Amino acid sequence: MNKLLSLLVVLSFSLPAWALDEAGTQRLKHVQARWAQIQYQTDAAQKEKAFEQLAADSAAFTREQPQAAEAWIWHGIVTSSWAGAQGGLGALGKAKSARDSLEKSIQLDPAALQGSAYTSLGTLYAQVPGWPVGFGDDDKAAQLLQQALKLNPTGIDSLYFWGDYLYRQDKFAEARQALLKAKQAPARPGRELADLGRQGEIDTLLKAVEEELQ
Repeated sequence: MNKLLSLLVVLSFSLPAWALDEAGTQRLKHVQARWAQIQYQTDAAQKEKAFEQLAADSAAFTREQPQAAEAWIWHGIVTSSWAGAQGGLGALGKAKSARDSLEKSIQLDPAALQGSAYTSLGTLYAQVPGWPVGFGDDDKAAQLLQQALKLNPTGIDSLYFWGDYLYRQDKFAEARQALLKAKQAPARPGRELADLGRQGEIDTLLKAVEEELQ
């Protein structure tokens, strides 16, 4: 659980079943921006508390916009990040809550935020311990991550987390291919900090992949 990665989604919207109004869109951008600040600019010792506070904000977002898949996606992301910052078996409850939020978003609109719920949910299944400790399942993770790629084949997150999954499965050549493609993903306006942080994670993982391929 200590390595449970925080998740990031793309901002480019498909037409959701329940479109956010202007206020909802601004709320979404606020949650996304604050997540990036915590993830990439906050000291590790302060992250758990910061994500706890942001989780309260994202939970309020779901109460205000209960039919908006985007709100549930980001509540799931923030909650999974909180779990990752906490670490250990005590974080499993938060991981399960994140799973439930992401599944709720898929029920509302599976294509919301270019299907990013599948990326987030697939990564949870890949990184949470399996039975009897947790709900982790490599086969289910692969199915979800591949669905994410179908919906967003050039996205930095769908490609990065697929590459991370392949690396964990010792499929290093395939992981390298996915990660190199992730490095070429289109920039996301307004998400500069998130893109910069993700590119750093891609470079770190690529280095590990290259070492395995030598």
